[in-house]
Amino acid sequence: MSTNPVSIKTTPTFNTSAPNRLPNFSAGPATIPTAVLSRAQEELLDWQGSGMSVMEVSHRSKEYLAITEKAEAKLRSLIEIPDNYKVLFLQGGASLQFSAIPLNLLNGGRADYLTTGTWSDKAIKEAKRYANLGLGEINMVATGKDSNFTDVPAQSDWNLSDDAAYFHYCANETIHGLQIFELPQVNVPLIVDMSSSILSQSINVSKFGMIYAGAQKNIGPAGLVIVVVREDLLGRASEWCPLLLNYKHQAEKESMSNTPATYSWYLAGLVFDWIEEQGGVAALGKINQQKADLLYKTIDDSSFYSNPVATQYRSIMNVPFTLADSSLDKVFLEESAAAGLMNLKGHRDVGGMRASIYNAVPLEWVQQLVDFMIAFEKKYG
Repeated sequence: MSTNPVSIKTTPTFNTSAPNRLPNFSAGPATIPTAVLSRAQEELLDWQGSGMSVMEVSHRSKEYLAITEKAEAKLRSLIEIPDNYKVLFLQGGASLQFSAIPLNLLNGGRADYLTTGTWSDKAIKEAKRYANLGLGEINMVATGKDSNFTDVPAQSDWNLSDDAAYFHYCANETIHGLQIFELPQVNVPLIVDMSSSILSQSINVSKFGMIYAGAQKNIGPAGLVIVVVREDLLGRASEWCPLLLNYKHQAEKESMSNTPATYSWYLAGLVFDWIEEQGGVAALGKINQQKADLLYKTIDDSSFYSNPVATQYRSIMNVPFTLADSSLDKVFLEESAAAGLMNLKGHRDVGGMRASIYNAVPLEWVQQLVDFMIAFEKKYG
């Protein structure tokens, strides 16, 4: 074992000769860049020459703190987070933030929620639990339920509050494949769930009061959630708010009020490095649009496949589609799996198929899927 202090590499060189893997279109936990997994594999038993796995290093050691500081700095650089925002690396996934948000920000006031799918619906239901306890009031400004969450009600029809403490929405609904690209025009802090869209396109962080995202789509493995919160929103928590959910407390403790998800944090840092080496978020955004355009064109050019989402709200991360003959669903899944195309089954709530094409899904995988879809249509259409 090395007795020398661990030196953290600042510019990792990923193994570009890593073995190929089967195309994985899982909605989450989702595929992680092969190069990142190869790098983690290389370091699994002997991290940075320490003779230990990174999972075995104290989260309060100077060596591990170097990992956390570098990961935060890299994320700040990738999406240009202003200095007046805190970045928190927390646990519990994005779903725990459905509770943390009203506990931190409602504070006896009124909050507006837009419902555009399963995840935003879960968020408002959780917030209403706290409103029912007297912590404030929750107002649903609009819902896309009447369209089966394939469209978003026009903002002119929203029932907005005059003095809301915040406005909450989900940028990308993974189950229904609906994405909101234009920011809601409101004069209160925007709180957004970006679990399945963060780092996929350039964003202006300063337009938001808070961004939160579960890691298991574009950031790394499950077990970690990232919160980017403007400093003026700290210190508003209800006395009912547990310390581990209190943003001000976690900011003061630098996300280490308790033992964090150390390995997930480490892998997130590697993913941030990988994104930088791909040319950054803007470069990945162009590739993501190419992938989505290719898949949607295949669907739209066919009478065999269809996508129900209004064109302007079609997600570039999650593409659900159905077959004209649903009796062929099982055959499609069996033959696609035999062809090495994994995890294409749609969510149980909507059925059909779904291809999730996050950052780590290369264009070649989408081309393989398209080739299969065309061949399948010729065979059974």
